[in-house]
This record gives sequence, C-alpha cells and structure tokens, in this order.
Amino acid sequence: MADFKDLMALPWVNNEPLSNGDNNEGVLYLCATPIGNLEDITIRVLTTLNKVDLIAAEDTRHSIKLQNHYNIKTPMISYHEHNKVEKAKELVLRLKKGQNIAVITDAGTPGISDPGEELVRQCIEAGIRVTSLPGATAFVTALTMSGQPTRRFRFEAFLPVDKKERTRILESFKEETATIILYEAPHHLLKTLRLLATVFPDNRSMSICRELTKKYEEIIYKPLSEMIVYYELNEPRGEFVIVIKGRDFKEIEAERISEWEEWTVKEHVEYYISSGMDKKEAMKSAARDRGLSKRDIYNQLLN
Repeated sequence: MADFKDLMALPWVNNEPLSNGDNNEGVLYLCATPIGNLEDITIRVLTTLNKVDLIAAEDTRHSIKLQNHYNIKTPMISYHEHNKVEKAKELVLRLKKGQNIAVITDAGTPGISDPGEELVRQCIEAGIRVTSLPGATAFVTALTMSGQPTRRFRFEAFLPVDKKERTRILESFKEETATIILYEAPHHLLKTLRLLATVFPDNRSMSICRELTKKYEEIIYKPLSEMIVYYELNEPRGEFVIVIKGRDFKEIEAERISEWEEWTVKEHVEYYISSGMDKKEAMKSAARDRGLSKRDIYNQLLN
C-alpha cells in the first residue's frame, strides 16, 4: 500500500486546500483513475481525492481497492447508471452548499461512456464549476498501439443494444474514413466481429487490445476474417478495445471514377443536378471529374 502522507511530503505536491467555485459553491472534479495498473494515476488526482469532501464512485466495491491502495480516507458514495439522474440532483445540492466532490469511474476518465456525463450536464445547468483532471483513457491507449491512423478517429464505445440503432450505426461505418474504435465485453466479442464482417467485406485491417496496462495485456493485429478465426479458437477473456481502419480516400475516389467513366457527359451532369446542384455547378463538377474544361463540357452537351 502506498501511503498518501508520503506523497504529500514530496516537494512538488500542492498542499494548498481546494478552492471553492463562484458564490462559495463547491467544485465538481472529474478524476481519471487507472484502467488496470494502479500506478497509472496522477499526483494531482491523488491529492484531490484526499482533499474533497466526498467521492462519487461508479462502483464503491471496486473503487475501495484504489482508496485502500493509496490510504485515502475520504467518504465515498455510489453514483452509477441506474441512479444517475436522481443521485446527480442530490450531488448538485451538496455542491450548492459548498461541498467539493470528486467523481471517479470504475476505470479511466469520468464522462466517457459512463454516468458521469449526466452529472456534468446537471452541474452546468445549475451553474456549478466543473473541472477535469486528465489521466488514463482506454480508447486512447489502444489507439496509440493500434498501428492505425490517429489523426482522425471515431469513438463509438459499446454498440447500442437496440437492434435498429445498432444497425444504423453499423451502416454508417461503411463509408467512414476515420479510424473506428469500439469497446466490447468478452461474451459479445465474436458476435460483434461477425457483424463487422457484414459491414466490411474488404477484410479490413484492425487490432484488438485486451486487459490494457494489466499483467496479461495483449494486442492482436490481424485482418477481420483472421481475427474471427483467432477468437473462435481462443476463448475471449477480459475487456476489449477494437480499433478498425477507416476507408481509404483513394479507394473511394477510384470507386467514384469507375462509376462515371461509363456515363455520357449528359448523364454525368444530370447526376449532379439530381443531387441538388444548379446546371452551372453541375457542369463545373463534371468537368473537374473528367479533367476537362467547363467549355468542353458545354460543347459536348450541345452536340
């Protein structure tokens, strides 16, 4: 167990008490906690958890391990998916009375695919100051190790349980050019991979991480079809982050060109008109596609 008093004695640790927000109201602190390895926590989060009046935890039975590890004695209450609306109202009242409150999730940064989102919304509506203390986040950790493009990404967390909504999300993946990131539980992993295979017939490149930062951390790099076979032979265990390559812009452009190469100039222009362009803009777009001048397009239409 790490003793918090030893941490507080370090010369760079801020030992000042927490300041209150406007009108002497409390402040809501979103505190990122480890996603596996208990050492992945910042000194600032530890000092804040020790100084606030109350810690709101997604699962107190889980979070007590963190408190015990760092010998933090702050009172803790449960704040989870099933009580998030009513409990948030109670927490806002406490904040209004001047209490400082920290929110922690089971793992990672509060507000990312967890009930912290609701509390933040209510605090903002009530004029309560909210601040976030950065730290571990599973999807960012997985993305950096994935080998996929990181400049643009789309984080979807867990796919919706509702079938219609899930189908709509999966359909939207077909033309997505950003890297796609999903969370998945072990008992649903194979089902999700098979659903993705219906969306990505091109056998998309991907990686799957499990047990991030823990002793048995593993990352697999395989095309989608091989990934399905791998997990048919190896029972999925642990919590998973799926990272999928987005569509290639060059492939999209090549498909678009192959579509209009068989069109006449008139059909090409009418395609753009049907999409909502006026004739002038449609001619300009068709000319750009074909590497011609607008006058060339005009003359061919006349003939």
